[in-house]
Amino acid sequence: MAAERIYVDHGLTGTNRERPGLHQALAACRAGDTLVVTKLDRLARSLPDARAIADELTQREVKLNLHDPTDPVGRLLFNVLAMVAEFESDLIRMRTREGMKVAKAKGRLRGKQPKLSATQEAHLVKLYRAGEQTVSELEELFPVTRSTISRAIARAGARAPASSAEAIEPAAVGSG
Repeated sequence: MAAERIYVDHGLTGTNRERPGLHQALAACRAGDTLVVTKLDRLARSLPDARAIADELTQREVKLNLHDPTDPVGRLLFNVLAMVAEFESDLIRMRTREGMKVAKAKGRLRGKQPKLSATQEAHLVKLYRAGEQTVSELEELFPVTRSTISRAIARAGARAPASSAEAIEPAAVGSG
């Protein structure tokens, strides 16, 4: 591992791109290196200059490290990036809601489709009312779970037959 080199411009502001320490630091960077800048305002004082330096480093395959969470600028950068991420998430959520409203207005948004068609559900309820099938047998006949059968029976207002080997308890009947 190569020794770390520190380049400093004493007495010069970041407004001037012609700084010996910056020039030496940029010249010393090779592909695969990482240039660590302790404060962004030491690298550049304007957005165009900062972009130009970052673009130059990127073209030369040099990484730029600007994040120091203990530094006020590092905290600011972290918070700005976190805000951008939250903003993107909010935009996606907003666009999804808008898209769903449009789809609903056009009649394309129908929600979750039922497991059984109306005909299948009516047949299931008929078999249940007649006491011809137990709930376990209905689960095998129709590719659904016990809770789906319970909801179908509840929607139909069906009562358990007196002779049924397996009655569905009222507590098992839910919505959905």
